[in-house]
Amino acid sequence: MNKLILYFIIILFIFKPTHAKEIKMILKLKDGDVKIELYPNVAPKHVERIRILADNGEYDNVVFHRVIDGFMAQTGDVQFGNSSNSNFDLNKAGMGGSKLPDLPAEFNDLPHQRGTLSMARSQDPNSANSQFFICFKEASYLDRQYTVFGKVIEGMEFIDQIKRGDASNNGSVKDPDKIISFKSL
Repeated sequence: MNKLILYFIIILFIFKPTHAKEIKMILKLKDGDVKIELYPNVAPKHVERIRILADNGEYDNVVFHRVIDGFMAQTGDVQFGNSSNSNFDLNKAGMGGSKLPDLPAEFNDLPHQRGTLSMARSQDPNSANSQFFICFKEASYLDRQYTVFGKVIEGMEFIDQIKRGDASNNGSVKDPDKIISFKSL
């Protein structure tokens, strides 16, 4: 019996959980700080992209251009969505990305639950670039169709306070809230 217990303990150390190498980040919003955990073991290229853009300050002042009550808040258009940039165009926000190439899909088995961070993309599964969304509630119909790369672990109440968009206009937001800053811890 003792050998069996020892065997299971050894196995647990060898086979670490899916999220063994989490990366923590802070998303500063007008109402407070949101702590986020990223999952490089299931979406390494997406996590690397988010970290590069965040740590270079490219998400700072980027608006939440599409926010649908009961669904999600979308942001991350560093090309047209940065309210402090000369290229800022709220009518184009959601159409742009970064100067980096698009990413290949890294679909995984992580569910789209409340607080999930997932990459936005066009119809092409390999078109994710810089835009991402945060789920307000469960959206299982997106599972394995969009790349989940992280989750809110503290401060979801501040995500809930993001200004909602026009439901009759696909969630587009007039005078949107924005990311104050987004950085690795």
